[in-house]
This record gives sequence, structure tokens and C-alpha cells, in this order.
Amino acid sequence: MTDTVISSHKKEVVIGFERPFVVIGERINPTGRKLLAAEMAAGDFSRVITDVEAQLAAGAHMLDVNAGIPLADEPAILAETIKLVQSLTDVPLSIDSSIVAALEAGLAVYKGKALVNSVTGEEDRLEAVLPLVKKYGAAVVAISNDETGISENPEVRFAIAKKIVERAADHGIPASDVVVDPLVMPIGAVRTAGRQVFALCHRLQKELKVNTTCGASNVSFGLPNRNGINAAFMAMAISSGMTSAITNPLHAEIMTSIMGADVLMGHDADCMRWISKFREAPPAGADGAESRGRRETRRRRATT
Repeated sequence: MTDTVISSHKKEVVIGFERPFVVIGERINPTGRKLLAAEMAAGDFSRVITDVEAQLAAGAHMLDVNAGIPLADEPAILAETIKLVQSLTDVPLSIDSSIVAALEAGLAVYKGKALVNSVTGEEDRLEAVLPLVKKYGAAVVAISNDETGISENPEVRFAIAKKIVERAADHGIPASDVVVDPLVMPIGAVRTAGRQVFALCHRLQKELKVNTTCGASNVSFGLPNRNGINAAFMAMAISSGMTSAITNPLHAEIMTSIMGADVLMGHDADCMRWISKFREAPPAGADGAESRGRRETRRRRATT
């Protein structure tokens, strides 16, 4: 079975078919967060620090770091953010940018084996990103679209993923270091979006033998009660073979769904993580200590 090892300077996280699902926290991303974008551009990382602490407390195993701020020096800001986050935690990071110079700036300062987010099937992207992945000994997210855009045909998306895996091999990058994103479409716009992803995850695992990830919240875009849809999607995706996701760990419904899916897939040995998280504290005296105390008190009273 394929294991994808991602590491910091102190800690490894392994994404794998027979391993617990890996949650990659998505919060360190200024896209759609105007206040965070303005603060990061001004060199204020206090909100980043808060996001790191909150996501780790909620159970994230890795953190995605993005510094995509319009008209800002993204390479410099991304490198600075990565150095800061690595000073705060030992969990591995996903370095997230559409700008190749920013990816290289982040990789240059990263301590460990990073996950690069991302490469697509576009020729110029393949030839720009894959050499960086090889140079820095990283793993990479492979997004299954190319110059033609995002196809609604899952056969086309599978073919693009296969192309990226093969091109990565040409650069000396093993399939175990390629984590494919089969692309989650909004279910409100594409009725079969869920089934497409589930089928793709199964094929990617069985035929290409690669691990998978996704931007999980895309599936619920435009719908009410998005967390309800996201939680259901996560459980079904895990049962179909998905092994990681970039998502928001602060939503309890989603984290509970992931933990429950791990139990049902047999990836939580003896259900210990579930029990540790959800077992109620025993009532006072349940261990017999209080009962013994009461008996001793009654005996003392009886002898006086």
C-alpha cells in the first residue's frame, strides 16, 4: 500500500490507504478574508498565530499555508509566514501558491519534507513545478485539470491525473509523493459531483495507487447548512478511498464525521481515538472511592 510521508524538522505525518485520515487545516489563507490579507501584507501575523493554535486544538494533523494577496510580495510573505508557523508548531505544512516563485521561496526556508500545493496537467506548470518538487525533496498535490479547464467527465480527470503521475516519474518523483486532487465540484451545480469524486478516488487508489486529497468545502458551495453536506461528503469520500483533505477543522460536525469514518474503516485501532474524544467522565464514586468513603463513615458512626 502507498504511504506518502510529509514531515517537519521534528514530526512525520503519513498519508496512506490503511492509515487514519489526514486533516490539513485550511485557515491560513487570505483568500476571501480581507482583514487577514491586510494584516499579512502589513507584516502583522497575530491572526495567523491564532489560526495555528485554533486549528491544532481542533485536531488538524497538518496546516496549509497560503499568502495569495493581490499586489503584495507573495514570495516574501509566504516565506515569512512559513518560518513563523514552523516556530509555533512541529506539524508538517502544505505550501500553497499558484505562483512558482512563491513556492520556491517557501520551499527554500521550509525545514523538513513539505507538501507542495500544487501542480496541474498544464505543460508550463508541469515543467515549472515538478523540478522544484524534486530539488527540495517534497511531495506534491496533483490537481486533475489542464489547459482545457476542469472537465465534468471523470474519465478525462483520471487521464490527467495519470499524466501528472507519469510526468512526475520522469522527474524522479515516485507515485508515493504525488497526492491527487480529483477536483470536487459544487453539488448544487453538478448533480453527480459527489459520485464522480467517489468513483475517481476508488480508481486512483486501485489503478494508480496514489493517495488523494481535495478542497472539501467546494462540494457545498451555494447551499444552506454547508457543514452538514461537507460532513456527509467526508464520510462517503473516506469510504471510497480518499486519504486526506484540506478543510476547516474548526467545524465540529466535519471532524466528528472524519473520526467516525476512521472507526468504521478500521483505521482507529480498538476505537481508542474515538473513545478518548467522546467518552463521558465517570460520575463521582464510579471507581468505588466515594462509596468506600461513605461505608467507612457509616462504620465510624456505628462504633461511637
